[in-house]
Amino acid sequence: MKLNIEQYALGDRRLKDFVRVPWELYRGDPHWTPPLGGELLGNRLLGLKGLLTPQHPYHEDAEVTHFVAYDGRRLLGRVSAAVNHRFNAHYDSTIGFFGFFEVCNDYAVAEALLNHARDWIQDNGMTVMRGPGAYSNATTEAHQAVLIDGFDTPPTVELTHNPPYYGAFLDRYGLKKVKDYHAYRISLEPPSQRLIRVAKAVQERRNIETQVVVMKNLRSEVDRIVEIYNEAWANNWGFLPINSAEADATADNLRLVIDPGLMRFATVNGELAAVLGALPDPNIPLRPRWNRLQDTDMARALRLLRTRRRIPVMRLMFFGVRPKFRKLGIDALLYLQVQEYAVKHGYKMCEPSMLLEDNDLILRASSSMDGERYKTWRVYEMAL
Repeated sequence: MKLNIEQYALGDRRLKDFVRVPWELYRGDPHWTPPLGGELLGNRLLGLKGLLTPQHPYHEDAEVTHFVAYDGRRLLGRVSAAVNHRFNAHYDSTIGFFGFFEVCNDYAVAEALLNHARDWIQDNGMTVMRGPGAYSNATTEAHQAVLIDGFDTPPTVELTHNPPYYGAFLDRYGLKKVKDYHAYRISLEPPSQRLIRVAKAVQERRNIETQVVVMKNLRSEVDRIVEIYNEAWANNWGFLPINSAEADATADNLRLVIDPGLMRFATVNGELAAVLGALPDPNIPLRPRWNRLQDTDMARALRLLRTRRRIPVMRLMFFGVRPKFRKLGIDALLYLQVQEYAVKHGYKMCEPSMLLEDNDLILRASSSMDGERYKTWRVYEMAL
């Protein structure tokens, strides 16, 4: 096999090949679901800022490059390399990231791609290589880590799916585990009487009010989510504060799929205290049909718009309580309201996911709701 590795800078038109790699590798896989192409290359009609375009806010504080492996015209794999200066400034670190990792079942191809990413990261003065992620492993980024358990079911929105050999290749390369994430699945039933009693007692004891997200004010509602996120997640592994430009991009991405009843705020005496946010899983209508006409961005987006209120699965994306309002029982009240809404509107399964392996409080809560742990992802790193 004649292996050729091409390097593409940000903005290069040939990044279309970079985006196309997994479409070739996963052909016919019933579990793999890619993001819309516009999420990577941009789509004005859908209002999407492409992550692989210079206009995306990620690149205000980062340097990136991209590698694609070819055998003649055949696409064999890809990887990105990135230095996220804002992340390193936040942690006083010198970490370079590899991401968008996809490769055929040939270790030689994986090794060649990882070597190119490693050398670029090292040439840019970094002393650690971590990944895979999207570009990097900040908690705000989608498509984090490599799936190491749970290959027989499809992922929900913004989560990765890959063959089992990915983890084996990264182990063989000399990368070591730095953190695992878990996903649980919970069958949605009407709320228990115990939860109803607890939530009622909380509301009677405290001056707590709740509100659903107001779609016409989505951009300002995202600012409220960011305000809570930047306090509530501050001590989590991989945390990076969300800035205003990232909030703009988040609002754009949410418009296509958000169900306002699944996303709620709580205030205490009028002060913003907590947010719980779940999304109907767009991966179900976005899953490829392996037909050229049915797999265009527009065809997939139209499927999503037609069916987004009939999706039976929701992913619990985030739940955060500002530190001063913890241990007041706000979680019970928000859980109750979202659960009641979800059951009434036909949702059958909830997936709390990307839960840190050492976040015992959230893991215990997921188990206590009869949740079944069914997927695990891993982030790796190595010293350079």
